[in-house]
Amino acid sequence: MSDQSSIAPLAARQRLMTEPALGAGNFLDHAIAANPNRAVPFAFTHRTDHRGEVVLRGHSLLDLAALRDRYAAWYHANGVRPGEPVAIVVGEGLEPLLHFLALTALGAVPALVNDAMRHDVMVRYLDHVGVVGVVADDPTRLAAAYREAPQRRPRFVALAAEVQAFDAASAGLPAAYPYRHAADDVVALIHSSGTTGTPKSTMLAHRQFWDGKQPRMERFPAEPYDRLMSLMPHTHAGGLSYFLTATLLGLPTVVMADWRRAVVEPVMEAFQPTMVASFPRTFVELATGELPVRGAARVHSWFNTGDSAHHGHIRRLVTLGERPAGLIRPWLLPQEKAEQPALPGSQFVDGLGSSEMGMALFGQVTTPESPRDDRCVGRPLEVVLKAAVLDQDGAEVPDGTVGMLGVVTPSRTPGYWNDPRLTGSFELAGYWLTGDLARRDPDGRFYHLDRTVDVIDTADGPVHSLPIEEVLLADCADLVRDCSVIGLPGAAGEGQHPVAVVQLQAGAADADTERVRTAANEALAGAGLAALAAVRIARTPEDFPLGPTGKVLKRELRTRLAGLLTAPAGQ
Repeated sequence: MSDQSSIAPLAARQRLMTEPALGAGNFLDHAIAANPNRAVPFAFTHRTDHRGEVVLRGHSLLDLAALRDRYAAWYHANGVRPGEPVAIVVGEGLEPLLHFLALTALGAVPALVNDAMRHDVMVRYLDHVGVVGVVADDPTRLAAAYREAPQRRPRFVALAAEVQAFDAASAGLPAAYPYRHAADDVVALIHSSGTTGTPKSTMLAHRQFWDGKQPRMERFPAEPYDRLMSLMPHTHAGGLSYFLTATLLGLPTVVMADWRRAVVEPVMEAFQPTMVASFPRTFVELATGELPVRGAARVHSWFNTGDSAHHGHIRRLVTLGERPAGLIRPWLLPQEKAEQPALPGSQFVDGLGSSEMGMALFGQVTTPESPRDDRCVGRPLEVVLKAAVLDQDGAEVPDGTVGMLGVVTPSRTPGYWNDPRLTGSFELAGYWLTGDLARRDPDGRFYHLDRTVDVIDTADGPVHSLPIEEVLLADCADLVRDCSVIGLPGAAGEGQHPVAVVQLQAGAADADTERVRTAANEALAGAGLAALAAVRIARTPEDFPLGPTGKVLKRELRTRLAGLLTAPAGQ
């Protein structure tokens, strides 16, 4: 890695905060114009060589622009025009981001697709979006599906390697290039998991997806020694959000193409990040078993978004690394940083967010000194004009009462592509419903209890799965590595009962279901929570199904185990 810093000076970052034309569709060009270190590598890819050693390759802002322009020339030569959606089905890492940059520079709309999505679901999704073309690492199965339904085939289905190898000198770019976006132009489509039916297609707009991120230009840690490891899926809004921030800051960032610990840990040791950003999936792996002490030696901050993380995993991660004394608050202003010795351990910044919210809208910071506060996601960030817990009519409920979480913020999605009815179903009394159940305490802190679709409807009333999972992971950590709590039907008239599907710790592989259930119910009784009716041990990865972004598929578990509590004994 270069000894020269790629980080933009503070004055340049402050100018970006107030640039009226800046947005998600042109942030690379604004970064190039603002950062005098535009030729210094900052975005790193990784591979393992024939000796098994990690090799990092850096790309500067100018390098990214050159790659973007080559890809854009290919798309333009293949007839892609402003406003047209194009599907990108390539492996995670820097590659989907390059296609995003190329298509937005043309004014087109990249539909970023996780390549782990089932192909039958993918074809339905692309048909719903109405893509004019598909670029994929391996388009064979998609092409076969389109041969069976030729009327659905887009104008082109191309190999990603063809775009990478394109001779840009053989084709031109539009006269008006890069495209100048209006504030409400759609710049990307991000899909939901699609575990049942056709995935939802969340729209990201040029200005909307930049709204709320401006304070990060000052507050996100960006000292000369800082380095970010981005473990987000980069076909997801979370990965795009962190890449946008890193690009504008010039923050050295390794853009990971794999989230599994076996791949992540050697790259951590080679790159020595000071910050790690991920969905909970990798944090579960890093917090399990022997901790990654060498790779995390310089880590001062862990950033989580999407689903909120569990205390049982957070408390182990914050023992790693070291932090400047001034990092007790996230995104501290540089001039506020205290001249004090580094403190042992790191901070975990847990942000509840989603593609629809545009970014994490709530923030909770945990350090080794923090008291346990199960399921607290903190207070709303400053971009949130209002956050409330609502009843079915959209009225605010009293503090301490569970209800639907609603937000009012300019960072929220304009809605779902080609589906105004679905968009309307998430709007209530001027709020955007996040799909979560929460409660607020008298001090204005919010607690995330469940997704609305995952509530367990027992005969005694609703039971929320996330607090139960929290107790299992924190208080039964000698047995439980990871878990998912679902509601399954009992006998007629009994309603649902809580059931836990658990992955065991390596040292507890011989534990049976009754031992786990007894330990879990003792801990749950102590926390005043509902007891588990049953435990199912996931012995194989197939027993603990994950979606394309690493989330446990609770709906699939409920389908698979539907008869668990009603089957005759012995079956």
